[in-house]
Amino acid sequence: MELRALKYFAEVVRLGSFTAAADALFVTQPTVSKMVQVLEDELGVPLLARDDGRRKRGVTPTDAGRRVYARAQEMLATEVLLRDDLEALGDLTRGSLTIGLPPLGASLVAPAIAAFHKQWPGVELKLLESGARAVERALREGELDVGICLAPVPDDMEGIPICDYPLHLLAPREGRWQGHSTQSSVRLADLADEPFLLYGETFQLNETIAQACRSVGFTPRLACRSSQWDLIVTLVECGMGIALLPALYGERLDRRRFVSLPISQPEIRWQLVACWRRHAQLSRAARAWVDATREFFGAAPARRAGASTGGKGRKGKAVGRNPQA
Repeated sequence: MELRALKYFAEVVRLGSFTAAADALFVTQPTVSKMVQVLEDELGVPLLARDDGRRKRGVTPTDAGRRVYARAQEMLATEVLLRDDLEALGDLTRGSLTIGLPPLGASLVAPAIAAFHKQWPGVELKLLESGARAVERALREGELDVGICLAPVPDDMEGIPICDYPLHLLAPREGRWQGHSTQSSVRLADLADEPFLLYGETFQLNETIAQACRSVGFTPRLACRSSQWDLIVTLVECGMGIALLPALYGERLDRRRFVSLPISQPEIRWQLVACWRRHAQLSRAARAWVDATREFFGAAPARRAGASTGGKGRKGKAVGRNPQA
């Protein structure tokens, strides 16, 4: 059984299309089809759904195909580890590392990425920039080595705390919020009638916010979504609505133009964690990243979902389970 055939088959299943798999693998579609056919002939079972003897444009695995796909993921991951180990004997001079990075946490993690590159310049770094929900899914599907997610850490993952900030109300200085800049906080329930500027659909922070709003009796009224926090800030200034932004960003803004107030009753926290799959065989580059991240952020392993709270992270910020996440 050729690993190449398994790789081609796995890409077809992952992308749901022979055409998409061929594009991702930089080969022709007939080449992919031929390799999958060879694999099916060798195993003696159909691996992909067919229509009148021909594969559909959008394909799905059969029961046998799903089992082969799961084993193929393991075998291909082992091949990557073997190559990394052989290429980097004695030192991490070569290799690659794929990191999932939510845009809202990019400025926090960028210095750690730069420090890692300075220490291991031979490692090729690839960044998948998407919301925490998409990063978590990509981790589970084996598309990432490590990723930055929102706390709490899922039971099937390990993690290192990176930051812990409360969410702040961000509103234009004029209008209803004029004169509120001296308040210590604003109750979440007081925002029930406001139009909300929320994040892209792959952002887990949306559910954090929605769950907190439901706990005080309302569903946030959506005005717009964006994956770029700076665009959200501009739309707030234009009077389109309000936003809930981590204090790290809200406190940087010009107080002559914006109101930035902590949310209370309940407080909502934004906690980022560097994660990796619990039982995954990490490559040398991924293990080096975990060690470098732990040293850079000076943190103990993050608590998992359902674990008790009470630990302290860097600069005294609490780490662990986010009851709103």
